Amino acid sequence: MPTDYALRFEAARRLDTKLADLYVAHSVIGDPLADAAVEELAAYSRAEATRYVEAMMEHSDNAAARNAPPTLKALFEELETPPDWVDLASFNPGIRMFHRNSKLVLGAFVGGVLVEGFATNISKAFFITGRLRDQGVRRLRQNNRQMVEMFMPGGLEPYGDGWKLSVRVRLVHAQVRRLLAASDQWDREAWGEPVSAAHTGFAICAFSAMLIRHLKELGASFDEEERASFMQVWRYSGHLMGIPETILFRDEAEALRLFEIGRLCEPPPGYQATSMANALINSAPLVAGVEGAEARRSLAKYVYSISRALIGNPLADALKYPPSSTFGVLLWFRFQAKFERVLDKIIPRAVRNRNFANFTSLLEVSMFDETGISYRMPDHVFAEESSRW
Repeated sequence: MPTDYALRFEAARRLDTKLADLYVAHSVIGDPLADAAVEELAAYSRAEATRYVEAMMEHSDNAAARNAPPTLKALFEELETPPDWVDLASFNPGIRMFHRNSKLVLGAFVGGVLVEGFATNISKAFFITGRLRDQGVRRLRQNNRQMVEMFMPGGLEPYGDGWKLSVRVRLVHAQVRRLLAASDQWDREAWGEPVSAAHTGFAICAFSAMLIRHLKELGASFDEEERASFMQVWRYSGHLMGIPETILFRDEAEALRLFEIGRLCEPPPGYQATSMANALINSAPLVAGVEGAEARRSLAKYVYSISRALIGNPLADALKYPPSSTFGVLLWFRFQAKFERVLDKIIPRAVRNRNFANFTSLLEVSMFDETGISYRMPDHVFAEESSRW
């Protein structure tokens, strides 16, 4: 067991022995198939490695696909056949739910679940590599695009854009593990495996079940069929991203339980978590394209207030959020959301509340990367020293 988990592990076991044991066991597990593939790709030049990955993803170069490393071909062969539990047609209600509530999705994502994810030791990998310190806006836009493509009709069919972007994340995670393991920056004895199966399993619970919770708090509407379908879209994406079945949730209740026990197993947020969470909040104005220092400060303050209301005062204080009251924050946000919907029908071009409009338009302005899907991977442990990817 990584030493960082010793502090709170027994308390988690008292609540759920089996799940706490499972979570910590997965903290020293990566992704054997993807890890083997990127290790073999490392023997080639960056251009050659990218060509092999692109050939497998796009079926664009038959010669490159035939000559691709065996481990890479094995990974794609395993992914081409969905698990028995996948029913692509059943994703449609969840897709409808996503698009009907799309203006609220990124608010819940940035203000809620990403911050909750960074409150764990997964923040150490992000902090060391500098993914939000350098090219952070581009990284967030790429992440947003993956989510949008997952929830497009047919997006998760084999070789659909959501499918490809989920597999791309899997390969990037494997490459980050390889780079961190080869550096002197990672303390495996204390922290376990970089971007471990425990952390990816925890993250997918946040992206799905906790996202549903926060969407409801922000005023989203959906029925039980849509809710269950939404969870299954994320479950399949989690499978594509390499999360082993042993720690991949089956339904919303299981995801919430794993999130709860995982958070109990994790040590209290350290300076890396604090740095990453605050960097994320302060990146929102940049992602939204807000100009001017005062306008950016105003939007960041607004996002802090929404985020504090979503994640709760204890976690917000642990992450050193600026002090603010949460009284009536979510109620006022829900009122604004309803008012916007009515105003859109009556006066489509009416002047809106600037912070609310900027916050809820984050997904629209950041869903696409102008360069399309890139199959390049980082080639240095520090983002600022890596080639563009």
